[in-house]
Amino acid sequence: MKPAKVPRSPRVLILVDFINPLNFPGAEKLARPALAAARATARLRAALDRQKVAVVYANDNYGVWQSDFQSLVAQCCERDDTSGEIARLLAPRATDITLLKPRHSAFYCTALELLLADMGARELVLAGLSSDMCVQMTAADAFLRGYEGVWVPPDCTAAETPQAKAASVKYMKDVLKCDVRGSRNVGVRVRATRPAKT
Repeated sequence: MKPAKVPRSPRVLILVDFINPLNFPGAEKLARPALAAARATARLRAALDRQKVAVVYANDNYGVWQSDFQSLVAQCCERDDTSGEIARLLAPRATDITLLKPRHSAFYCTALELLLADMGARELVLAGLSSDMCVQMTAADAFLRGYEGVWVPPDCTAAETPQAKAASVKYMKDVLKCDVRGSRNVGVRVRATRPAKT
């Protein structure tokens, strides 16, 4: 079978750590807002599908170096808890691209940067868990790499406390120059963080 080509997509939706067993200290505080964020993200993904926007999943391997993404999805989907509900809601489709990451940022020690270059990506849309850790660190790495725009809809991210999320969203807006309008602004062009690279 001939492998599919990487799709060209000037805008790419990156879903960070939604496929998540939520079995770490503090996860009980994250579960409810994570489910709300997943529901908002499912609506956003559907809207971006209509715009032919590619979807990339960047998910922690949780220190299991023998793991693969599909096994992680299957394990989470079988769970009868919030993590299972989120996994079933946002399970990757055949057309989506999946990456495992060893640390917080989706860029760190992964092929994401090369993949996005092959896609011709200029704008990134970030959603996932958690706002003040992996999403923020991915946004920081995107900022350093000079993408034309990075949109982080706050309703598509979650943190353990409202205060932590609010502080992170403010940081991403003020320091990392992210567009932090809500996901209902899907039809609006992402606000540029800097001039386009030449």
